[in-house]
Amino acid sequence: MAYVPKSRLEAFADGIFAIAATLLILNVAVAEGQPLGPELVRIWPSYAAYAVSFVTLGVIWINHHLVMHQVSHVDRLFLVLNVLFLAVIAFIPFPTRLLSLYITTGDAKAAALGYGITLTLTAVMFNAIWRYAAWGRRLIRQDADPKVVSGIGRSYLAGPIIYFVATVVALVGPQLSAVLYGLIALFYVLESSVFGRAEAR
Repeated sequence: MAYVPKSRLEAFADGIFAIAATLLILNVAVAEGQPLGPELVRIWPSYAAYAVSFVTLGVIWINHHLVMHQVSHVDRLFLVLNVLFLAVIAFIPFPTRLLSLYITTGDAKAAALGYGITLTLTAVMFNAIWRYAAWGRRLIRQDADPKVVSGIGRSYLAGPIIYFVATVVALVGPQLSAVLYGLIALFYVLESSVFGRAEAR
């Protein structure tokens, strides 16, 4: 397959991210027939899971946009890698719902493991996308700054590792693991801001 423009992939990715982010709010619901005030307090895990997943999706979308900005064109394997990656993105609302429903129950370990495995797989797939595009500057724009290209690669390298560690923690402390997922999302928000300012310079 010859190289093709990237615009259709970008449009498809934006659509998947938008749908996945929107579906997250469907996990936040109150039980009918119950006093509203206590019910709004009782479902606090739903708020937390929504916030963590929405921020995580937002950061991943920003980074995917950054990757596509550095790419000049796409080929078949790059498209396949992106489709697999976006399949995981579309799946995120499901483990988010499990986390919100079960993190305070006896099934917390399974819920935290499922959530962590999903995010770890997301990070692995994202790294595969970037490293395929950047290897030998296969798909990278000719005018892309080499320092920016190498910096992007370094910044993405830790993702699979830290998500894997947080997932393993779920085996002994699922609630702690859930907190770590939130801290990782916060870290990436701050890291993206710092990297963005450095790139602007």
